[in-house]
Amino acid sequence: MYEPDDDYRGVTDLLERPPESLNWNLLGSEDADREWRDLDAWVTWLKVTFGLPPSIVPPYWHRHDELVWELSALHSHWLSCYHETASPSAPIAWMRDFADARNRLRDWVAICGTRLDRDRPTRQTVWPGEKGVELGGEISIADRRRDFEEVVRADVLRRKAAEAVARRSVLA
Repeated sequence: MYEPDDDYRGVTDLLERPPESLNWNLLGSEDADREWRDLDAWVTWLKVTFGLPPSIVPPYWHRHDELVWELSALHSHWLSCYHETASPSAPIAWMRDFADARNRLRDWVAICGTRLDRDRPTRQTVWPGEKGVELGGEISIADRRRDFEEVVRADVLRRKAAEAVARRSVLA
């Protein structure tokens, strides 16, 4: 059975707060930090519990918005279906939806090009009249945990900077 890390808030704590959908675009820095860590712990649990291969949940899922949104939606759905107020038949609905989500995750992983041992930014289609964006090349995956921490730290710092700008404009 999967044992969560010490920093994971735990299933009991997660189930005590009301399930709600999550919009990553609207999270403040503190909420984002908490949600990243909860999602990472849950995705790790999901990968281990269901024996998911990297073609469904790759190690650098956190670097790809399409995977973050899909896994986050699946996590929110799981919280709702396994909440104490859920219908007794909700877990089977989650399992059915999980089967659909696995197919979408396979598609997202194929599109974004991340693998077990290497990763590259998701390619972007440039529409006529738009400037191209240099995304960088493929990198080797050496330490998933360290990379996750760096991505979360950068995201939280970006959100803190935006919050500071918003505070300054309100005070001005």
